[in-house]
Amino acid sequence: MTVSKLRIALAFAGLILAAASAGAQTKLSGTIQCAKPDPQSAIPVGDRSGHAFVVMKVKCTWTRPVELAGVQSKTGEDTVFSEADGAKSRDSGYDVTAMANGDQFVVRFSGTTTADKNGVVQAQTGTWSFVNGTGKLKGITGKGTYKGKGAADGSVTTEVEGEYQIAGK
Repeated sequence: MTVSKLRIALAFAGLILAAASAGAQTKLSGTIQCAKPDPQSAIPVGDRSGHAFVVMKVKCTWTRPVELAGVQSKTGEDTVFSEADGAKSRDSGYDVTAMANGDQFVVRFSGTTTADKNGVVQAQTGTWSFVNGTGKLKGITGKGTYKGKGAADGSVTTEVEGEYQIAGK
């Protein structure tokens, strides 16, 4: 083998090793049920009817838990900021989820919500990404999507999908 072919072979082997050591992404999916926001505060912008900034806190339960590093999610709490414009809003916030073993993870999310004239969520879609985790979830990274639908009582059921990786695992 010539020197140039050996260099190419070594470079290729290095790429394979780097890819293998980076670790594989693991798929996740689950369903989270969130109660009616409490508290919730809306401040009208004043430029037109229905345009307001809204801040809320929401308690949630994983009805179909996600499993991360062999541990299932239990409960979550969302802190949300929305710019509402009539029946539509642009939302962003954080979810802090407690796992069955006491570990936690935090995700940041961003998306849109459409509600009916009574304020019941008709559709909610967006993206999320991990911010951090504790215990077995320390070093977690990943991202995904969510889709939700509301109920007359003000609760929202959201389907979550995505992938994750934990550094060094």
